[in-house]
Order: sequence, then C-alpha cells, then structure tokens
Amino acid sequence: MAVYRQIHVSFWQDTFILDLTPEEKYFYLYLMTNSKTSQCGVYELPKKVIEFETGYNSETVDKLLQRFIDYDKIEYCEETKEIRVVNWLKYNSYKSPKVMARIKQELEEIKCIEFKRKTIDRLSIDYDECIDTEAQKEKEEEKEKEEEKEYIPAKKQYAQYVKMTEEEYQKLIEDYGEQKTKDMIEDLNNYKGSKGKKYKSDYLTIRAWIRKEDKNAGNKRKPDYDKSKFLA
Repeated sequence: MAVYRQIHVSFWQDTFILDLTPEEKYFYLYLMTNSKTSQCGVYELPKKVIEFETGYNSETVDKLLQRFIDYDKIEYCEETKEIRVVNWLKYNSYKSPKVMARIKQELEEIKCIEFKRKTIDRLSIDYDECIDTEAQKEKEEEKEKEEEKEYIPAKKQYAQYVKMTEEEYQKLIEDYGEQKTKDMIEDLNNYKGSKGKKYKSDYLTIRAWIRKEDKNAGNKRKPDYDKSKFLA
C-alpha cells in the first residue's frame, strides 16, 4: 500500500523555512518525506542511507544533521541510528483510531528510550484507553447510520388525498358555479393521473387553484383611467 506524507502549502512561507539555505530546505523536506518516516515522528535512518538517497557525502550529512539539531527541529541517536522530528506530532493529526493504533505499534519499535519517553509525553494520553474509546465511538456511529438507513424510506411517500364530500362539492358550486367546479375537478383528476401526485384534500386544492387563477387574472387587468383628465 502506498504511503504519503503531506506538506502544507504554507511550508514555504514559514519564517523558519525562509531563513534556510536551499541546501537546508531540501534536506529538511527529505527528513519529513523519506521512506523511513513514521506516524509518530521517530524512525530509524542510518547515515549511510541518507548519503545514498540525497547524494551528499558523509561530511555534508553530519553537518546538516547537526544544523537541524541546533535548530531544535530534530534529535539523532547515534547508538540506535534513529531520528526524532521534534514537532512532527504538532503538525500531523494523530487522533483517528487507525492512526492511533499505528502509533501504538510504532512506539513498541522505538529503540531509543529517551525518544520513546518524549513521544509519549508529547501525546499525553493513555493509548489503550484512547484507542478503545475511539474505536467504540466509531462502531456506535456506524451502527446509528445503519439504523437510520433501515427507517428512512427509499422513496418519499405522499399523504393519501381526501376525496371531496357532497357538502364540499355543493359549496364549490355555490361559490364558483357548476361548470367552473366541474372543469376544475376534471383538471385536478387529469393532473393527478399524469404526474402521480397525491393531495391532502381535493376540495382545498381546487379552492387554492381558483384563488391563484383569480389573482393572476387580476394582475393582468389594466387600471381604468378617466380619459377626460387627459383631453383637456
């Protein structure tokens, strides 16, 4: 599986980076992105490997390592050949269950006791408790999502429409006339049949349609003017 290391775009505007030489910038990027890097920021990297991958000779590698040690950006253990990137955990998220599990595994592999202690101090958490809690939380969230899927219908259900009563039918005739009422009922039935729509009430729908129709007609009606005022 491919492994990626992310470098934020603000890296190049960082005040520390701006003051570095081109050689130092290249070397610092190498320290953060080489194939030996880890999730916890501590990894084994013999100087011979650095020489081979960067193309620098042993003197240059020693010089650059010491510079970044002096800058308080890294620590190097000559005995175990391990590097600790001081601010690695500060700029890399480590709170997801998968990442935490990986860090726990890497901690067991750190040979330099001092590096292991500093890494644990930087995290300042109980790993077992955190991993178990986060994993349990993730399982509960997944379970909730599955339960929601079971209760959400695949397709929106429309309420069953209420047919018009004889009393409502007579009321429409009284208000709008028999022919108008019959025409609107026919229009509504045709519309429901073609669109598959269902309404809460035939009676209320027809009244709403007629009000809208009357309103539109009223908006189109031109105002009457007293022509005599303009013929003087």
